[in-house]
Amino acid sequence: MPSRSSARLAALTVAAVCSAASAVVLTSPAHAESVRVHDIQGTTRISPFAGQKVTDVPGIVTAVRTYGSSKGFWLQDAAPDDNPATSEGVFVFTGSTPKAAVGDSVTVTGTVSEYVPGGASSGNQSLTEITKPTVATVSTGNAVPAPVVVDEDAVPDAYAPQGDTAAAGSVNGLTLDPSAYALDYYESLEGMNVQVADARVVTATDPYSELWVTVKPWEHRNRRGGTVYGSYTSQNTGRLQVQSLGATADFPKANVGDTLEGATTGPLDFNQYGGYTLVASKLGTLDSAGLERETTRRQSSRELAVATYNVENLDPSDATFDKHASAIVNHLQSPDIVSLEEIQDDNGAKDDGTVDASQTVTKLIDAIVAAGGPKYDWRAIDPVNDQDGGEPGGNIRQVFLFNPERVSFTDRAGGDSTTAVGVTKVHGKAQLTASPGRIDPANAAWANSRKPLAGEFVFRGKSVFVIANHLNSKGGDQGLASQYQPPVRSSEVQRHAQAAVVHAFVKNLLDVQKNADVIALGDMNDFEFSGTAKILEGDGELWSAIKSLPRSERYTYDYQGNQQVLDQILISPAIRRGCDFEYDSVHVNSEFNDQISDHDPQVLRFRP
Repeated sequence: MPSRSSARLAALTVAAVCSAASAVVLTSPAHAESVRVHDIQGTTRISPFAGQKVTDVPGIVTAVRTYGSSKGFWLQDAAPDDNPATSEGVFVFTGSTPKAAVGDSVTVTGTVSEYVPGGASSGNQSLTEITKPTVATVSTGNAVPAPVVVDEDAVPDAYAPQGDTAAAGSVNGLTLDPSAYALDYYESLEGMNVQVADARVVTATDPYSELWVTVKPWEHRNRRGGTVYGSYTSQNTGRLQVQSLGATADFPKANVGDTLEGATTGPLDFNQYGGYTLVASKLGTLDSAGLERETTRRQSSRELAVATYNVENLDPSDATFDKHASAIVNHLQSPDIVSLEEIQDDNGAKDDGTVDASQTVTKLIDAIVAAGGPKYDWRAIDPVNDQDGGEPGGNIRQVFLFNPERVSFTDRAGGDSTTAVGVTKVHGKAQLTASPGRIDPANAAWANSRKPLAGEFVFRGKSVFVIANHLNSKGGDQGLASQYQPPVRSSEVQRHAQAAVVHAFVKNLLDVQKNADVIALGDMNDFEFSGTAKILEGDGELWSAIKSLPRSERYTYDYQGNQQVLDQILISPAIRRGCDFEYDSVHVNSEFNDQISDHDPQVLRFRP
């Protein structure tokens, strides 16, 4: 039975009913006679019987979950009502391997509970369940209710209603309108047997044996088969997560653009890691689209190629060095400068005070040489131990790799983990007071987060200033399927403050030298249309160059069926003005089930 999936599904353990913050009102325990599943589900997200005991609820067992900490079965009424807002299915939480079998006609007595996967603080919607059940079998071998076909005609184009301002923006108390909103439509099917057919994969299979499909083939589709997230109002309503009730080993290893041919059928669940999920009793057959990793073109002799690449917690114990080296040499074509994010210290997550990363970086450089690439040199500044966030003990930081055969680094002493780099004017040109140097590292905006690394390079006699960033992550933000609509993006408060610090430094540099070539790049952990990007861009001091690509090609990351931008390269007016630059988001990771990082690297080529 699934093991890594079980860890994810453990979050479904029924620990408590929703708190008041989740807009759930519990009544005193009561006894309800002649209640059916659609009565329990009701016309809102919260059961009118929450907290009450219900007796002899009839239905057919449609699926059984025997693994993880959320053992139980799905019950569906074979005699539905005529209200499209009331689901006919519900999950019965047994806590141990259920005795019920698919096709059993049963009656269930138990307590109705509303469980919020991830806890009330997550903002997630709740899952209606019957807990502490007593199950009586009426008959066996019955036909399972025919699945509801979920397709592009059934799912509305609008994503969610506006939350109730009187309930802190929650949609929990609103009457479901499944013909108007996608989230309402999915909620009206919670616990029911559903089916998707010939569904295209839009997020590759992950390590937990999950993938995402779309039931809307043309919704913001790109040429490689994914679904692009291009604004806060284009949530992509056709996305649906797929798990399996079968063994992990049998789950398809799918890439973006592949198709689950035929029918994929099972109950519609809701979990912490993506919201509405089809837990498949029957999986379609995987039809590969043959997606291949992209390769950018090599820079010309007069072009400077600058790249950013998040190598995802790389430390010497990892087995991915050769693959990262191949990506840099064969797919990125050995850029002149590479800003690396998430380089860990020499013993990785071991939290013993080690901050030096020489072994990590040297091992990568050696692997690049072995792959046929240049012998890169490098510059970095070690962080203060355990002060830059990321995996505890890992001390992640940004690192500059550069090809000394093509570009030189201007070393200027004075840069360390706590000293702020400044800008001076020498012979009419801008210079960094320290190179490499960190930007305002004592600023509160960088608390428990990576500090930007600034470096001064020279290419064909011209100075180029590069700022490597890894801004605050999106951890803590409410998901798109949150009960709060629109969801709260709490993490962007710190990210906005960080963007303001970086922008102020760039503005200072351009005030000293208006035509300076400045590049701010890295894992910005935010979209090209976000407030973070707008703050970084300011009044034109910077511009996110990924916006030079067609909208359908703007993505560096694939999350829950949405291809989106997290990694950016922003350029100063001197680089942008002549349009003499070329940008490429090189898709080598995000779309593949065997990715070595969850980020795609980005490359900018221009003539300084």
